[in-house]
Amino acid sequence: MKIAQVAPLYESVPPTAYGATERIISFLTEALVALGHEVALFATADSRTRARLHACAPTPLWRDERVWDTTTHHVRQLDTVIKLSSEFDVIHFHTEPIHLPMQRFLSCASVTTMHGRLLPADHGPLFETFPDAPLVSISDSQRNGAPDANWRATVHHGLSLDEMRYSREGGDYLLFVGRVMPEKRIDRAIEIARRAGLPLKIAAAVHPGERAYFREQIRPMLEASQSFVEYLGEVGGEARRALFANARALVFPIDWEEPFGLVMIEALASGTPVIAFRRGAVPEVIEHGVDGFIVDDVDEAVQAARHIGQIDRARCRKSFETRFSAGRMARDYVDVYQRLLDTPAATCAPLVEDDAY
Repeated sequence: MKIAQVAPLYESVPPTAYGATERIISFLTEALVALGHEVALFATADSRTRARLHACAPTPLWRDERVWDTTTHHVRQLDTVIKLSSEFDVIHFHTEPIHLPMQRFLSCASVTTMHGRLLPADHGPLFETFPDAPLVSISDSQRNGAPDANWRATVHHGLSLDEMRYSREGGDYLLFVGRVMPEKRIDRAIEIARRAGLPLKIAAAVHPGERAYFREQIRPMLEASQSFVEYLGEVGGEARRALFANARALVFPIDWEEPFGLVMIEALASGTPVIAFRRGAVPEVIEHGVDGFIVDDVDEAVQAARHIGQIDRARCRKSFETRFSAGRMARDYVDVYQRLLDTPAATCAPLVEDDAY
């Protein structure tokens, strides 16, 4: 099968540090290549892949201080994809949905994975306008924002089996990994660690739109908690793997409908159990009492931290290998692609119809 993967240009594929969507695209692309498919990746020029790379921006847009309007670069990327669409059986979009007006005119089938939060006021009207756009959700929970869209499947994320470093023993600290956003609730993580009497390491990226929130809300908390909290900033590569492997537990104290939560399966791959609040996709990812604890408030989270030793780290790793491998994810997507190709309407109209004049 000839497959195109279209990535956002915000980060490279894979990203050098934070970048959940780009990380998943990398795992999927490499797993599809391993399955024997002919894969092309539309991404930044510094991306690393065994697929055929179509460079659509010289550097990641979020790393380029000259870039202000990221949409202009994604429009140029879309133009390249459209021009080359006849080369593929399926084009898989992972980008913002600016391509939907053009997907009917591609020379092949297409599908879009929605990686973010879906809002009824925004995405409801969008998918009403494009009811024929085939979509994939990354959790069943994610669909609640647009339940009537043209959902073809739910495909949970997956990682390569050797992406994380597994540790049988772990360490003595709680870990928070993610972006500095109000919904991620770093403040809760700090309170949980304080009340549980455990050190906390925070590896969190601060994006441009969140700098004021970090400066005004989070930094004072960090300064007041220096005795047990270590803020590490954005962490990638081997340092990130070590953080996960040596943690006692990952704390995931979200206060929003998280579409998936990639850090949870990174923790499981490391053998590290997860303490997660019951929001969004959490009940689809964590098996309560098996590879972590699902809690409803800070009090329950503190108790979970105190009893996290009851969770078998080997069972966490087994849960990851069984449910969240990149190979499983790739096979699930191949099933989606094949169903699209088996549908008579899968092949879209050419850019210019023979009887257009």
